[in-house]
Amino acid sequence: MASYDVIVIGSGPGGYVAAIRCAQLGLKTACVEGRETLGGTCLNVGCIPSKALLHATHMLHEAEHNFAAMGLKGKSPSVDWKQMQAYKAETIGANTKGIEFLFKKNKIDWIKGWASIPEAGRVKVGDDVHEAKNIIVASGSEPASLPGVEVDEKIVVTSTGALELGKIPKKMVVIGAGVIGLEMGSVYARLGSEVTVVEYLDAITPGMDAEVQRSFQKILTKQGLKFIMGAAVQKTETTKSKAKVHYKLRKDDSEHVLDADTVLLATGRKPYTDGLGLGDLGVEISERGQIKTDAQWQTNIKGIYAIGDAIAGPMLAHKAEDEGMACAEVLAGKHGHVNYGVIPGVIYTHPEVANLGATEEELKKDGRAYKVGKFSFMGNGRAKANFAADGFVKILADKDSDRILGAHIIGPMAGDLIHEICVAMEFGASAQDLALTCHAHPTYSEAVREAALACGDGAIHA
Repeated sequence: MASYDVIVIGSGPGGYVAAIRCAQLGLKTACVEGRETLGGTCLNVGCIPSKALLHATHMLHEAEHNFAAMGLKGKSPSVDWKQMQAYKAETIGANTKGIEFLFKKNKIDWIKGWASIPEAGRVKVGDDVHEAKNIIVASGSEPASLPGVEVDEKIVVTSTGALELGKIPKKMVVIGAGVIGLEMGSVYARLGSEVTVVEYLDAITPGMDAEVQRSFQKILTKQGLKFIMGAAVQKTETTKSKAKVHYKLRKDDSEHVLDADTVLLATGRKPYTDGLGLGDLGVEISERGQIKTDAQWQTNIKGIYAIGDAIAGPMLAHKAEDEGMACAEVLAGKHGHVNYGVIPGVIYTHPEVANLGATEEELKKDGRAYKVGKFSFMGNGRAKANFAADGFVKILADKDSDRILGAHIIGPMAGDLIHEICVAMEFGASAQDLALTCHAHPTYSEAVREAALACGDGAIHA
């Protein structure tokens, strides 16, 4: 029976980062993973492969729509779907092998197989039982289901199947206008599919700033995506190669049917804790299936911790990583901390969308006095030169103290630009602090400074 200071269950962004940080802090560490490769959903069938396809199809879009205007003449490239899939697979392989290398470098044992926890301090994998002073559950999440929609990963697919389609569909119906649905919908729209997004609510990207939602939907519509809002999907029917999606409009209960070659079910994700034996152990689980933890990520059972998608909070890889590092610090006797108020969210469409902190709607609901600084990328020289002038930067600051309360960006490189504001918020900065900071010209980041200036006397280029 092998004995460890820490056994981490799951090698996704939360699990592998927790394992590495534990090892760095001198704890004897093992990580249990049932897949053939490390990296969890994110690296194998999530963030990384989807970004590869988003990048490839954005290059195609540029060739088809903007190259000629820049004097790059010639025939637009044709799509070799098999080669695009091979490029995606190479990208996954390079990343998963990188984690294997990091495990070896940090002397972390990879226990291959699926874990269960027969009792506190023990982890069973196959027929073997391993002892651990502490256990971190980082088992991640899986696609949420929808009544009446049966997934076969061929015609009716989740994000996993959408990454592996045998051919590019002529017609695709996406159920759900959240991050996954819009990213994968964008990929196939650029590849020539007729994409229709069916959403139960009246706005896309639920929970985001309303102004961003409206602007984003307009831009995606211009790019060819169709939206049916306020629609409740009743069921799907499939034949050998086709599907029908039945839905009701909430405003009048009228029934409608859409034909599709592929249906992508993208109605969110739910914690994956099957087979761990948490119920038998008496680990407290919320109504939403999330493992309950205290401020130190410990469950109600001493020595069993949980992080990432398996617990409450946004299901984001970087949130899981932060929790993984912080939990490791706690186990090593240090002070682990995660600032949940400064966790950015990003959608990797084109343009990208990034959000941080409070939305206007939340501030209004709380009765908070605030001011808005906004700047359009139409006023940014670099964005205009690069055919990327859609969108804006919006900064929300406290009306009296000028402290930054939130930021919302739709535009080029939004996912990178948001981090300047993350750092500012982490240090409790004011909008004026950002406005007084020199930004290189010509860069997209100047739009952030201009939005900060707009919180004061006004932007220069607006």
